[in-house]
Amino acid sequence: MATIVDGRGLAKELRAAARGAVEKLEEGPPCLAAVIVGEDPNSQIYVRNKRRAFERAGMESRVIELPGITSESELLGRVHELNRDPSVTGILVQQPLPEHIDPGVIAATVSPLKDVDGLHPENVGKLVSGEPGLTPCTPLGCLEILDRYQVPIEGARAVVLGRSQIVGKPVALLLLHRHATVTLCHSRTRDLPKIVGEADILVAAIGKPGFVKGDWIKRGAAVIDVGVNRVAPRKVVGDVEFDAACERAGVITPVPGGVGVLTVAMLLHNTLRAFELQHAP
Repeated sequence: MATIVDGRGLAKELRAAARGAVEKLEEGPPCLAAVIVGEDPNSQIYVRNKRRAFERAGMESRVIELPGITSESELLGRVHELNRDPSVTGILVQQPLPEHIDPGVIAATVSPLKDVDGLHPENVGKLVSGEPGLTPCTPLGCLEILDRYQVPIEGARAVVLGRSQIVGKPVALLLLHRHATVTLCHSRTRDLPKIVGEADILVAAIGKPGFVKGDWIKRGAAVIDVGVNRVAPRKVVGDVEFDAACERAGVITPVPGGVGVLTVAMLLHNTLRAFELQHAP
């Protein structure tokens, strides 16, 4: 039977560590500015949770709410203001954005030193080349789980399902930099069950409820389920058949209570990292 990751307990530890780091800063607490465009209810929940976490960690947070009719040029103007504001450490533009706004244009406008989402082309390039920069929060959370649960990464066969800019590609690169042998899969990959069955580490991030069947899992594998799929008003499940996978995996993350709660904790980490970069001698 698999060891089930306690994401909430781990997130609590990380928040406490962040608060301790903030208390040692002489320049004042870091500040996150979160911009939300429109009235998407999930986005509002996410931003509210982030604000609460920052307050608990002794950091400042600002929420800038803009109407859904805000133009791309107007949003870019607000981002430029935040780039110039020395009191703002990190900038997060909450997604999804309205269809008339190009998220790539927005990501490329946020200052690389304040890019706590790790989506600016400069930070993406640093991740590819293995240079220090700011990395997307969810992939960092995945690696944190593997390390905390002492899952060997070096030399392991790692399979990543999903090739998004936010999770799939960056987590594959992070694993590669830690000397795993990585296979990055997607919707057109052939013979997925066979490939998944060879994985010592599986990261599922495709957004399809229960897509990965329990009998695909290699015995003893570490299964990191990034999927968050709402299948009923009050029920959320992951991309992996959890109960069946528990019979085969060595370590597995639940949904909810796994990777998702760590993502906010890693946002604290990234904001502290941005603070360090901006105050480097």
